[in-house]
Amino acid sequence: MNDQKINTTAETTLNLLLEKAHELREEGRAKQDPEILKEARSLLLEMVATYPDHAEVNYQTGMVHDNSGYPNEAIPYYVKAIDQGLTGAHLQRCLLGLGSTYRSLGYYQEAVETLHRGVTEFPEHRGLQIFYSMALYNSKDYKQAMEIVLANLMETTSDEHLQYFKRGISYYAQHLDETW
Repeated sequence: MNDQKINTTAETTLNLLLEKAHELREEGRAKQDPEILKEARSLLLEMVATYPDHAEVNYQTGMVHDNSGYPNEAIPYYVKAIDQGLTGAHLQRCLLGLGSTYRSLGYYQEAVETLHRGVTEFPEHRGLQIFYSMALYNSKDYKQAMEIVLANLMETTSDEHLQYFKRGISYYAQHLDETW
């Protein structure tokens, strides 16, 4: 009984710390405030030292490094979080963060592989699709990149001029190299 009570208390403490770190990271990101991001980063580095095998702690630590302008340092935390079984919305965002970071650092093949996994597992996530298209562009797969961008544009736009040409644009998006 005491072990269960200790585990519950430790889990509650961890969840409260994660919530605080997440709020700080989001506030620092929104305000582009390096001091708030530094505070979030310090808290998460302490947490990852204490909970090195916790997927969400590693994910949040990767995110705060990314948000703080340390993309190279973010990568191992993202990878570890994924390897530790991160799931759901956190996995979506982690794959996007990792893929985007790889792309911004010029690791285009890794970006394509990571973001392809993201769009395969989460096909409705438009952010993953657009970042995937950018990685494809950087990998010189211009045709597939354009197909994805045009499909997303036509599925989300309410612009009447584009809607008027929706059928044609949607067709041409998949036949960019054809002429008649």
